[in-house]
Amino acid sequence: MAAVVAAGLLTAACGASDEVSRSDAPLSSTVAPTTPAPPATASSRGSVPEALRFTATTLGGQKFDGASLAGKPVVFWFWAPWCPKCQSEAPAVKAAAGRYADVAFVGIAGLDSEAAMKDFVRRTGTGTFVQLSDEKGAVWTRLGVSQQSTFVFMKPDGSTEKASGPLDSDELDRHVAKLRAA
Repeated sequence: MAAVVAAGLLTAACGASDEVSRSDAPLSSTVAPTTPAPPATASSRGSVPEALRFTATTLGGQKFDGASLAGKPVVFWFWAPWCPKCQSEAPAVKAAAGRYADVAFVGIAGLDSEAAMKDFVRRTGTGTFVQLSDEKGAVWTRLGVSQQSTFVFMKPDGSTEKASGPLDSDELDRHVAKLRAA
């Protein structure tokens, strides 16, 4: 199954679609994350959207629990190190992450080696916010992403809006303003 997902992600490559899709309900998972999430307690189950029930590793080597984002507005940025669209929008993403301290920004790298991911972060200066290594595509799958560059904007209630990049500063600001108004 993981090989099929990886092949699908590679096939999507740097598609040029500017398609936006919306969901008023939290995303559900069809593939379990590579590292099992800690069991949720009965009291926390209802407060953590299914899409945030994952653990991953940051490019710095620390464990990251998606549940830590529950109840917050979140911008997930899915990128690949070799993607020209991702490279072009990196300055806008970095600037937005600096401007909106009340919004969590999480970069999710895939489709290449961890060394290439780290090099991309170094070159683009995007290490100022959380960057996850997702070589196997588990988080991409959990959040329903099949191509880079894609953004998933998650409101505090777990509802999402997805947009394919590249997004310029103005487009990114419009999406973040909607998140902050929720």
